[in-house]
Amino acid sequence: MRKIAHASLVALSVGVLAVTQTGAAQAAAPHWNKTVKCHQKDWDGRNVPTRTGNSELGWAHFSGRHNIRTCRIVNAPLNGKPDKTDGRGGLEYWGYAFDGRHAQVKIIVKAQVTRRTQDKRYDAGKGQMIGVITAFCKGMTKCPDWMNQSAARFTR
Repeated sequence: MRKIAHASLVALSVGVLAVTQTGAAQAAAPHWNKTVKCHQKDWDGRNVPTRTGNSELGWAHFSGRHNIRTCRIVNAPLNGKPDKTDGRGGLEYWGYAFDGRHAQVKIIVKAQVTRRTQDKRYDAGKGQMIGVITAFCKGMTKCPDWMNQSAARFTR
């Protein structure tokens, strides 16, 4: 009988600890700016926003880190159907940039079209979607400066 009581007490303690840690993890969600900087409707009818975000996702993440400074660069790949899907709301769109003087560059835009990110750390709010997580040029850390100029052209 004493072993059963002890086991019950241990199980109860573990349960309380798990609930407390879950609540703490949700309360410690990172701050991010949900303001929409750009948006583009894809060919499946989704209005995919690019939110200001923070250093981990959105405009604040990729504009500095990957040198993407205009909505045109992000919106071009989104203006089509997703090229890749993970089955959990994560979509990948591909596009290309060219200007006639430099080699063509492949642009990859990753978006989450659900209310929450897959790791549950970010929540866009009821009826909203996270939107663009990141955008980058394939094979390079930073996209070339010429892509941010008005002479650059973009296609799917």
